[in-house]
Amino acid sequence: MNRVSQAAMRTWIGMGSRFLPFADAATPDLPLSRLLRLSLFQVSVGMALVLLVGTLNRVMIVELHVPASLVGIMISLPLLFAPFRALIGFRSDTHRSELGWRRVPFIFRGAMVQFGGLAIMPFALLVLSGGGNASQAPAWVGQLGAGLAFLLVGAGLHTIQTVGLALATDLATTESQPKVVGLMYVMLLFGMIGSALLFGWFLADFTPGRLIQVVQASAVMTLVLNTCALWKQESRNRARVSQARQKPPSFQESWQRFIHGGQALRRLVAVGFGTMAFSMEDVLLEPYGGQILHLTVGDTTKLTATLALGGLFGFGLASRVLSRGADPFRMASYGALVGIPAFIGVMMAAPLSSALLFGLGTSMIGFGAGLFGHGTLTATMNLAPRSQTGLALGAWGAVQASAAGIAIALGGIIRDVVAAFAPQTVFGSAAGYDFVYAIEVVLLFATLLTMFPLIRRTGIHPEPARATMQGR
Repeated sequence: MNRVSQAAMRTWIGMGSRFLPFADAATPDLPLSRLLRLSLFQVSVGMALVLLVGTLNRVMIVELHVPASLVGIMISLPLLFAPFRALIGFRSDTHRSELGWRRVPFIFRGAMVQFGGLAIMPFALLVLSGGGNASQAPAWVGQLGAGLAFLLVGAGLHTIQTVGLALATDLATTESQPKVVGLMYVMLLFGMIGSALLFGWFLADFTPGRLIQVVQASAVMTLVLNTCALWKQESRNRARVSQARQKPPSFQESWQRFIHGGQALRRLVAVGFGTMAFSMEDVLLEPYGGQILHLTVGDTTKLTATLALGGLFGFGLASRVLSRGADPFRMASYGALVGIPAFIGVMMAAPLSSALLFGLGTSMIGFGAGLFGHGTLTATMNLAPRSQTGLALGAWGAVQASAAGIAIALGGIIRDVVAAFAPQTVFGSAAGYDFVYAIEVVLLFATLLTMFPLIRRTGIHPEPARATMQGR
């Protein structure tokens, strides 16, 4: 290599941490290549989410002619496993393997369960739709098979994400955790965006055979991505081997110790309020733009990208600020504060007939949700005792996923009820939408009130709080 090449290489390496996204999240013990490989589990989760909520949602209703009510029930089945994330995290904390692993066995099991669900899903859906030779099968066979497939995929992705985040917490230093959180969720968004594009391309000319190929290819990619993510990540600890036959504490004992330490219950309530506030509009923004502002299908489709882009900016800013020692609860409160004018802007877009204001409000919702999600997850990672990392992250994930599912369902129900009883009010056809957005503003104020004592008591020093919780 000549001198010019050597100088260029040194310049590129020196600039890498400034210009490569999240390059400074790496440490000598956790280099960027290893960190990026670990984040592949989030890509597999994002792929499964897009398949369940996006691609199969449309395919089942439009191409396979499955009743929308049945589709809604099937898609909601994975949420049944969300409350069990705390138990999954606890089991990964206390697991005693003869090989000296805690997290690896759970992530591998989760990948296998998700693989099984995806493997049987396309056949179950074809039987459910009654197409071709499947019309000879009883209806309950398709319903049972599809329900089992969705349940398995939900159980798998909740297990993978909960234990994967716990493993990332184990490997990252406290100083680098905010940036690791940001990287993990950026990879989740990239996995969702990339999967959506690929699924849309492969299913452009839909046939039942192509559906089977796409879903089963996703099953194979689940195993490939998670195997690559796990490879040589968790070291084998001989101390765990010697403790393999010792009786671990019960879940009830660990939960009581966790919930009474460091205002954990207040933190979970804040996560629930904030998540509901940023989730009730998920199924309403595009219909609102089309029905109220008369936007085209192409214009409303761009809202998803606008929301995701705002979330990316929120994660990036939160990672940068929190890595400098800022209080994660304060960051989460800033997210709630951004959300209040964002929802008001979306509400005002109808009387002003302003698509620009609607788009700006949507991007601000994504930005505020990014700040809030990053702040609460970073606080959970910082304050979790080392012996209860999985339990703490599982509790956060259980509340977050359950609150989001409940909020999305309530958003649609409330919108329909209000629109039915107040169709001719001064608010016009936007009454149902505006009522939901107003509830979200109230929930954001409730989030701020719940988090205020946490900001005042925690300050900007997470380590003493961690030490106090470990002492308990």
